[in-house]
Amino acid sequence: MANSEAKVRLDLNNPVFQEHLLTLQKPQRHAALDTLNKVRQLTWDQVYRDQGLKWEKITSVRPPAGIEAIYSLRITQVRRATAYRDGEFMRFLTVAPDHDAAYGKK
Repeated sequence: MANSEAKVRLDLNNPVFQEHLLTLQKPQRHAALDTLNKVRQLTWDQVYRDQGLKWEKITSVRPPAGIEAIYSLRITQVRRATAYRDGEFMRFLTVAPDHDAAYGKK
């Protein structure tokens, strides 16, 4: 089991996430990188409580096989990313084009 005092480890290797992140406009991309740097310094307990990140379970999208649940978090002021927890890792999936898209409403 993951240690609650351990820092969150980031997995940014998903090709869809990389495409979304790297094609953001420069100010959005820098804001997203600042958020990723912040998350990297937090424990999971801190992620769950952080009001700026707003870690929320997505119930409107069925998670892929082997993944218990997908979550969204605020990665910039106007965009949310989707990710899931895998032990100590936060494995990123996408950066939504807008808030509602993260929840499968588009």
